[in-house]
Amino acid sequence: MPGYRTLSIRVHGGNVNIELRHARIVTVIERVGSISKAATELSVPQSSLTAQLRRIENAVGGRLFVRSSAGVVPTSLGERLIPMLTELVQRADMVIVEAAAHASKVFRFGNSEWTPPSLHSALQSSLPSTEVQTETLSPAAAVDAVRRGWLSAALVPCMSLVEPDDTTELALDTAVIVREPVWLAVPRGHPLSDGPAVETRHLASLNWVRYARDHWFHPIEKQLFTRFPRTEPEVLHYVDGHHEAMSWVRDANAAALTTPTGATSDVSLVPISGTESTEMVMVWRSGSVARATLARLVETVRGYYCAYARTIPRYWDWMKEHPADFPELLRYLRTV
Repeated sequence: MPGYRTLSIRVHGGNVNIELRHARIVTVIERVGSISKAATELSVPQSSLTAQLRRIENAVGGRLFVRSSAGVVPTSLGERLIPMLTELVQRADMVIVEAAAHASKVFRFGNSEWTPPSLHSALQSSLPSTEVQTETLSPAAAVDAVRRGWLSAALVPCMSLVEPDDTTELALDTAVIVREPVWLAVPRGHPLSDGPAVETRHLASLNWVRYARDHWFHPIEKQLFTRFPRTEPEVLHYVDGHHEAMSWVRDANAAALTTPTGATSDVSLVPISGTESTEMVMVWRSGSVARATLARLVETVRGYYCAYARTIPRYWDWMKEHPADFPELLRYLRTV
C-alpha cells in the first residue's frame, strides 16, 4: 500500500499492540486534518481508513480524534499520544534510510543550477569503489532530498537554505566549499567589461535582468540593489536561473548579477567593490557518510571548483590577489 513501510515495529503494553503502519496512519491524519484527505494521500478507501483508525483507537483505549465540520482535531488523549507516534515514525524512517544507505553501493550527489559531466567524473574518481549518480535540483529540493535520504549529499548555495524550519527535523552537517563573490555580467565589448572593479552607485543606469522572487539568488541580489541610488533601475526581464540571465545579457544588451561560476563564456564579468557573497555548501545527513569519504568529497569539490575557476577570465587572478576572501581554498591558491 503506498505510503507504508514494510518495517514492523510493535509496542506492547497490556493489550496495546501498535504497529508502525498504525503510527503512520495517525500522523498523516493529524497532519492533513481530515480522514478523507488522509485516505487520498495513503491511497486507501475512506471507509477502510476509518475502520483502521477505529481499531487503533480500540488498541490505545480511547479516541484520538474528534470529527467536526472543519475536519478532525486531536482529543486530549490524542494530544498526548500523537507526538510520540510521530517520533516513532521519524525514528523508523531513520532506521530504514540508514539500512538502505549501508546496503547501497550508490552515492547520490545533488547539485544546483546545472551539473557538468566533468563534476560527475571528478566525484567518481574520488569514490572508485562506489557508483556515483548525480542529479540537478533546485537548492531547496536538494536539501529536502538529503533530509529524506534520497541523496547522499548535495552542493547548494546559501547556508540559510540548510537551516531547518523545525527542530524535529533530521540533523544535517555542512562544510563550506567556497565563499563566492557576486559580480556584474555585461555583454562582450561593453564599456565596463575591461575596467577595474565598479562601485554599485555606477550601476543604476544599466538595463537589468533580475531573478524571480522564488529563486535562491533573489535575496542576495535584492541586498545589493539596496545600495543603488533611489532611482529605480529598468528591469527587462525576471529569470529563473543564471544561464537564462546570461542569455539575456548576451542577446538583449542587459546587465545581471551572478556568481562567477554562474556566468557563461559569451559574456564579460566585472568585479563589484564591496560586493555581497554567497556560501557554496556541501550538506549531508549527520552520521550518514563516513569521515574518510567526506574528507575526499570536500577536497574533490574544492579542487574541482578551483580548476573551473581557472577557466573564467579575471576570476582566478582575482582569487589569487584576494586570498583572504577564499579561506577554504588557500591550499590551492598557494600551489599555483
